[in-house]
Amino acid sequence: MAQPGFWDRPDQAQKVAAEVSKIKQQMAPVMAFQREVDDAKALGELIADLTEAEGAEYQAELAKSAITLLARAEELETKSFMSGPHDHNNALLSINSGQGGTEACDWADMLFRMYRRWAERRGYEVDILDIMPGEHAGISNAEIRIIGPYAYGFAKAERGVHRLVRISPFDANGKRHTSFAAVDCVAEVEDDVDIEIKEGDLRIDTYRSSGKGGQHVNKTDSAVRLTHLPSGIVVACQNERSQPKNKATAMKMLKARLYEKREDEKRSAMEKFYGEKGEIGFGNQIRSYVFQPYQLVTDLRTGIKDGNLQNIMDGGLDRFINAWLRAGSPRHRNKEIKMDD
Repeated sequence: MAQPGFWDRPDQAQKVAAEVSKIKQQMAPVMAFQREVDDAKALGELIADLTEAEGAEYQAELAKSAITLLARAEELETKSFMSGPHDHNNALLSINSGQGGTEACDWADMLFRMYRRWAERRGYEVDILDIMPGEHAGISNAEIRIIGPYAYGFAKAERGVHRLVRISPFDANGKRHTSFAAVDCVAEVEDDVDIEIKEGDLRIDTYRSSGKGGQHVNKTDSAVRLTHLPSGIVVACQNERSQPKNKATAMKMLKARLYEKREDEKRSAMEKFYGEKGEIGFGNQIRSYVFQPYQLVTDLRTGIKDGNLQNIMDGGLDRFINAWLRAGSPRHRNKEIKMDD
């Protein structure tokens, strides 16, 4: 970038600058971590030269620092497993209710809240792009954009069918119900990605925004739904009050989904969206959430179990996500994950 004439070709220069920025984002935490390790080593050397009484206070400080460094090391290691070309991008995450009627719509709404809380915990920004209320309760489907470094790299671990077992609040007899919701996630791709969308392949519908009130409701046909006729992919956006802005966002969403579809076809792995089959129901779930008669969440891909249900529903998903990322990394792919890990 310091070479003479670097900015003579602005388009090329901007691409290089963006790549430099991405590399800096990757390297800065590693370099900061190394400095903290060096400081801890220096403190350890200082303690070695002191008597036990003199070094007691420093030993407590070093122990506290070690706990922090171990947590940071685990976070950095997890990020090292993200080698995909778009893992550092923003994520477009959608939630769709499945088998279970009103109960499934309520479950989809609970997942909607869970993912928003997870994103907030990680310091990510969340945009609600589209939301469709259920007929009696909850939501039928929703689409959100999660904005932040490695948002897609982490969120892609949640792609699949999620099963809920609980005593339904909608059942007067107090019986247990099983319901399902599907989560899909694609990376938000750059505008220059090689995806051509012909105008004649699109059906464009406009409608009034809907939802739970506030910014999701207005009195004009500003919401936009795009249907890509050759693929059957449908996207919608209603978070802006301007129809052109909603259309532009919907086009980016469509481009992201078409890109993901193309990549899946290259890998011959269309099952990636919802496990081995596309049905949102029995036999295809990646995770099971049991509320009654006991409380336990089990990830069926890694065998990880967690009984802290309240924490999980408040966004405490990192244990499941990190285990999935580790299981899929080249260093761990061929290793069996024990059920009690």
